[in-house]
Amino acid sequence: MSVPLWGVDLGGTKIEAVILRSFDNPAPIIRKRIDTNAVMGYGHILKQIDTLIGVMKKESGMTPQQIGFGTPGVLDPQSQTMKNCNTTSLNGRPLKKDLESLLRVPAIIANDANCFALAETHWGIVKQKFLSASVVFGIIMGSGVGGGIVLNGKVWNGRHGIAGEWGHNFLDESGGPCYCGKKGCVETIISGTALQKFYAGITGENIPLKEIVNRSAQHDGAALRTVDRLQYFFGKAVSVVINLVDPDVIVVGGGVGNIDSIYKEGVVSLKKFIFNNRVEVPIIKPALGDSAGVFGAAALTAT
Repeated sequence: MSVPLWGVDLGGTKIEAVILRSFDNPAPIIRKRIDTNAVMGYGHILKQIDTLIGVMKKESGMTPQQIGFGTPGVLDPQSQTMKNCNTTSLNGRPLKKDLESLLRVPAIIANDANCFALAETHWGIVKQKFLSASVVFGIIMGSGVGGGIVLNGKVWNGRHGIAGEWGHNFLDESGGPCYCGKKGCVETIISGTALQKFYAGITGENIPLKEIVNRSAQHDGAALRTVDRLQYFFGKAVSVVINLVDPDVIVVGGGVGNIDSIYKEGVVSLKKFIFNNRVEVPIIKPALGDSAGVFGAAALTAT
């Protein structure tokens, strides 16, 4: 596949775009980003995307045949409008239709966690170490919790467009209310935001998760409780994914995914909950870093 691939990662704070040389040679020709300024509303977000694509076209001398978009939510297959977006101005909007009208090229849209999983499958850690994997589950644990499924090299969206959305499975009442309207979601317990909130509830201190982890290494009691909570509930939450999907590989991205203990003590917890007498699925860190989202968006146009 020698056609250049265009991808856009639409985030809450920034919009990033890339042109990759081809599927077989995913070296960036050009890579640019611009502020989203999401507080200015849906129309402004569209203008920012249009501006960014215009810059890409001018600087590269190229015109896209189609563009892949990673979004902070999903396109409903029936209504063709966006839903479950934490950039709330996107919800209920016909983003695909509006982008195609604005940019005059086909737009392919997928959740950002799906894009993450797709990039790691084709160009990242799965390609490097688990080439025979046919089912890949991608986890993003940062300020929120998301997931995506890649089946035989392609994103599996599901009937409702929500396949892989394990962040809004019920996990435990102690998580409290979630922005989605439910209570005790995975996101309310093991996201970075939730863990910081848990620590602050014990100590009254609002500090970054990285500092909490550092304090746990120094045997700070509240920090140890916070990290223990992460490890225990990580295993419990991931057990549901394995029981239902039983993937060949699980790739964990996001800031929380940088905490090494989830790959050790978290797996010990997983063994207690999985419907099996052992855990064989590799649970691993990604290889592409912050490139995964925008690279995965570009991959949508080739898979």
